[in-house]
Amino acid sequence: MDREKPYWFAAKRFGWGWGLPKTWQGCVITVIWAIVLFVGIRALPFHGRVVAQGAFAIAMIAIYMLICYWKGEPPRRRWGDES
Repeated sequence: MDREKPYWFAAKRFGWGWGLPKTWQGCVITVIWAIVLFVGIRALPFHGRVVAQGAFAIAMIAIYMLICYWKGEPPRRRWGDES
């Protein structure tokens, strides 16, 4: 029998999106993403820093959401009455 691979990110119980990682792969991605976000924002030059930091943060959030969409449970609105 072909077993389906587990999702890296669980769907939120309420609302739309993903919650905490549910596999070690999701945890590794989350830690690496947080480190890159922190180091990237700190490494940006001082002049024009606010705009550059905002653009970098938005890009990093978009990347993380794409990874969650690709490796997480399918997103849809949930109302908490599902398992």
